[in-house]
Amino acid sequence: MTDVYDKAKRSAVMARVKSRDTGPERLLRKTLTALGARYRLQRQDLPGKPDLVMPGRKLAFFVHGCFWHGHDCARGSRVPKANRDYWLAKVVRNRARDLRAAQALTAAGWRVETIWECQMKDTEALKARLAAILAQAAARTPPANTPAKAL
Repeated sequence: MTDVYDKAKRSAVMARVKSRDTGPERLLRKTLTALGARYRLQRQDLPGKPDLVMPGRKLAFFVHGCFWHGHDCARGSRVPKANRDYWLAKVVRNRARDLRAAQALTAAGWRVETIWECQMKDTEALKARLAAILAQAAARTPPANTPAKAL
């Protein structure tokens, strides 16, 4: 099947597909900020370049689009009819890369959380899940060294 766009238009369309500052990622940041969490974005020095990182808690978040990362929801299990073999292989490669990044982070002592695009629709459930993750991470994290108060 031929493309419905010419080469220049297809290039322009694909250039607009973002890998950072996506809607789901911004919603996650907004929710974490509302819960009082502080984080860093797109740590280049960590495997897989997590979308959000809490270095003090050794907690890394990945925000995955259901289609691109092959989630088992309705949107993620959909395979385009055109160029089917390419898309199946693409999703398999993405999932393998995600698994390698998560294993490398876990081996380095990080806790890895994956937030799926479809889970963003229920904001109350997302907020409750993130609150539980933060509480668990806070319980695991040893208290910071605080100087003794002068008497």
